Amino acid sequence: MRTLNRYIVFDYLVIFLAALGLITFVMTVGALVKAVDLMARGISAALIAKFFFQNIPYILSFSMPISTLFAALLLFGRLSMDSEISAMKSCGISLWRLAAPLILLSILFSGICVYINSEVAPVAKYANRELLRTAGVEEPVNLLEEGRFIRDFPGLMIYVGRKNGTVVKDVVAYEVDKTGVIKRSVRAKQGDIVADNVNRILTVKLYNVRIEMPDAKDPHDVSKTTYVNAEYYPIKLDFEKLLKSKVTAKKRGHLTMGELVDRIRNVERDFPLLSAPDRLIEKTRLIVEANQRISIAVGCFSFMLIGIPLGVKSHRKETSAGMLVSLIIVFAYYIFIVVAKALADYPWLHPNLILWIPLVVAQFVGLWLVRRSS
Repeated sequence: MRTLNRYIVFDYLVIFLAALGLITFVMTVGALVKAVDLMARGISAALIAKFFFQNIPYILSFSMPISTLFAALLLFGRLSMDSEISAMKSCGISLWRLAAPLILLSILFSGICVYINSEVAPVAKYANRELLRTAGVEEPVNLLEEGRFIRDFPGLMIYVGRKNGTVVKDVVAYEVDKTGVIKRSVRAKQGDIVADNVNRILTVKLYNVRIEMPDAKDPHDVSKTTYVNAEYYPIKLDFEKLLKSKVTAKKRGHLTMGELVDRIRNVERDFPLLSAPDRLIEKTRLIVEANQRISIAVGCFSFMLIGIPLGVKSHRKETSAGMLVSLIIVFAYYIFIVVAKALADYPWLHPNLILWIPLVVAQFVGLWLVRRSS
């Protein structure tokens, strides 16, 4: 059996590593395009190479589960096509016995992915963000990050709940004096960002605005607060200061798992000016981010379980067929990720649980198919 295990594992690793290299290369196209753009802006080759290689950990977090599935489909499809599985079964070797070493290997892959997603990829993404900022090529629109208060502008704190391109939603801005007392708060459901690269000004055009102005003499008396509704309210920001700052705060995707858990537990501490419902939404987004990282890693195990019996039943050894089935399964899974992130603003729907539905289904279906094939 040791010889058979070595044969199965060796063949699998050869296909897996080849698939991992190919899929990772294909997924680096975006980084290559960005690297070419940086080169056109006169950035040194050393910085471009650093930017490119720091993208690889994040890409690996996605390419490893896909490669795990693809290699399982291709290997067992070939074994089935060549009647090797039938020969092994005639010798009393069940599909469970054949799959056991690969299932253990997938658990190892999941562990590696958990480490990459939790520690390596967030640090690399943040390092790339700082690299672009310090090189002076960061897009001004990207400086207004979602999910955190930006306090780098004198007399102003601004928070953006969601951002899609130049469109921002759930914006909260506070004008404060030198002692930190709020002079005016501005809330808007939606707005647009316009960048003036010549004058280094970032204008946030807010619509359907509600302005609250505490009484200057007695700011803590809510009854004396003045409320004003406006259809339009612009906020102008000098982003030169942000570009020259030494450090920028981390977004959710830049936090390591330890930092993410700490922020989930202390969301009231990190977002003191948000209302209770807004803090709950922010906490839900953080929980979805943490669950996404773990669920993508567990995908290696789930995809192995379903990939082995599907490979046996496909009876095909063509690479294109295995890749097509892999893409269909992975595409179906990533739809759930998109849905979960879209529902992060609705905490009562528990969007973090949505991420686990396809994985649990894949595991149960995979176990049932393996048992049936055995």
